[in-house]
Amino acid sequence: MGFYAERVLPRVVDVACGAKTARPLRRRVCAGLKGEVVEIGFGTGHNVPFYPPAVTGVAAVEPSDAGWRLAGERVRASRVPVRRAGLDGQSLPFEDASFDAALSTWTLCTIPDADAALREVRRVLRPGGALHFVEHGLAPEGDENVRRWQRRLEPVNKRLFGGCHLTRPIVDMLTSAGFTLSELDVFYEKGAPKPMGADSLGVALREAPLPGRENLWPPR
Repeated sequence: MGFYAERVLPRVVDVACGAKTARPLRRRVCAGLKGEVVEIGFGTGHNVPFYPPAVTGVAAVEPSDAGWRLAGERVRASRVPVRRAGLDGQSLPFEDASFDAALSTWTLCTIPDADAALREVRRVLRPGGALHFVEHGLAPEGDENVRRWQRRLEPVNKRLFGGCHLTRPIVDMLTSAGFTLSELDVFYEKGAPKPMGADSLGVALREAPLPGRENLWPPR
């Protein structure tokens, strides 16, 4: 990584992602998490204060050493044990069916191969496990003016914010990776320009196998 990506960008993201307007969304997306959780794109730990008591541990996947250092105070103050357990969401260093739940907040926009990352998350979730997510991406169908602006701004946004895409179709990506959506809210984030704030928040399930078909799960 270059100097900007490794030293400057994590601090920019820390400030941007620490906005007060994001806190109610973090609280919403973390509600209902339980057991062992893998969080991809842990960043600087802004979700830590919102982990519910039912969470027994968090495996943090974060590529940036600077980001992990910035998360230090939040990690040390956490009521839930948090360990840095991976660097790449596209290749998770965990056994199949290792986790009860997963968490992703404004992460899928920057992972180079987000489809691969979602397949990996699904692989490490236990049958019936849930991915809790809030992500920004392509504006809702019908908002063509916003979509046009997203396409215009995306090249600059990617250069400034570490490869952050504005036009990824989050819901389609989740279903293509084999998840079933059990909760979904699509909206524009309060206080954000519409091209940057078209959010999808919800819960996506790795469904349990049908009785008698356990050995065929998961399809690979």
